[in-house]
Amino acid sequence: MSARSASAREFTAVEEAIDRAAHRLLDGRGRSRWRRGVIELGVFTLKQAWASVFGGLLLACILAARLWWPDDAAIARNDALTVAAVLIQLAMLGFRLETLRELWVVALFHVAGTVMELFKTDVGSWAYEAEGILRVGGVPLFSGFMYAAVGSYMVRTMRMFDLRFTRYPPLWATIAVAVGIYANFFLHHFWIDLRWVLVAAIVLLWGACTMRFRVLRTHLRMPILAAFALVAIVIWGAENIATWGGAWAYPDQLDGWQPVSWTKIVSWFLLMILSVVLVTLVHRPQPTVHPRADTPSPLRDGVHGD
Repeated sequence: MSARSASAREFTAVEEAIDRAAHRLLDGRGRSRWRRGVIELGVFTLKQAWASVFGGLLLACILAARLWWPDDAAIARNDALTVAAVLIQLAMLGFRLETLRELWVVALFHVAGTVMELFKTDVGSWAYEAEGILRVGGVPLFSGFMYAAVGSYMVRTMRMFDLRFTRYPPLWATIAVAVGIYANFFLHHFWIDLRWVLVAAIVLLWGACTMRFRVLRTHLRMPILAAFALVAIVIWGAENIATWGGAWAYPDQLDGWQPVSWTKIVSWFLLMILSVVLVTLVHRPQPTVHPRADTPSPLRDGVHGD
């Protein structure tokens, strides 16, 4: 079996439904450039929403708990969020909305995130409410799922948009930078902060790399560093919503919520690199191909392939 056929088998039922419905619209009568553009934009939006479904559902639970969870409930709010996160994960597996390969990456993010949470809360970088029993030290177990949501988004995006790369750096070099990023999250509390050195290394490694992705039949291209930065900004926005929802608090938010400092975007940018490297351990970066602009997606007419 070819690598292309194997990759296509990882599409979920929801992703197949999105592609098939969009192709039926494109294949109908009265096609025009503006109609194709609207359909492609709609498919892009749906796929992005689906790639973010794990994080979106978890964020919705955080907001719902903030707005409606009673203070005298039999189960603490943080425990309820942990239960909700586990149920979301089980439902996605049970209904085959997530692949086992994705679960492996999600588990890696969960472990790496929880270890960092334990350290960061211990040194006072941020804090959670001291409630509930489903916790390790000062860290409620749902926190690891927030990192897992980033991993879930990354693997879904790489698969659904058939990401291809030009001049992607060597795997060993990206792993070295990722290890440095993860270490710096800990070591800068005791030593100098090397984040700007790491940012410079990222620019040197990925600066010449471009990413080609397919929406439906349209192939687009953008610098990969721009994609990293955009996702980091989106995560920073979600972080503002989560802290407003009381999921955790930074020291300057203990006396009342205020927006998360924009400097956290740099931290999320670095975490994006760590995320990408972890994902590439499972989904190796594929080189760019040069298809026609109207090349169909893997699911058109029931044919699975790139």
